[in-house]
Amino acid sequence: MEKRQPQNSDFVVIKAIDDGVNVIGLTRGTDTKFHHSEKLDKGEVLIAQFTEHTSAIKIRGNAKIMTHFGEMESEMKK
Repeated sequence: MEKRQPQNSDFVVIKAIDDGVNVIGLTRGTDTKFHHSEKLDKGEVLIAQFTEHTSAIKIRGNAKIMTHFGEMESEMKK
């Protein structure tokens, strides 16, 4: 039986303030690539987790981001 590495249990909660918020998961490894994306409408919430495959999460649009480090907001490019 294969022994699995423990996953990092850091969760990120993303709440869309406006329609059209893009949430993009980026891979680990020598070549960082997009591996998953979601589009959120106003009021929708996504709970994401960093895993053995996901090393970064990119957020485009107006959203509230909540982590164990605190809360912040992303903004639309002006």
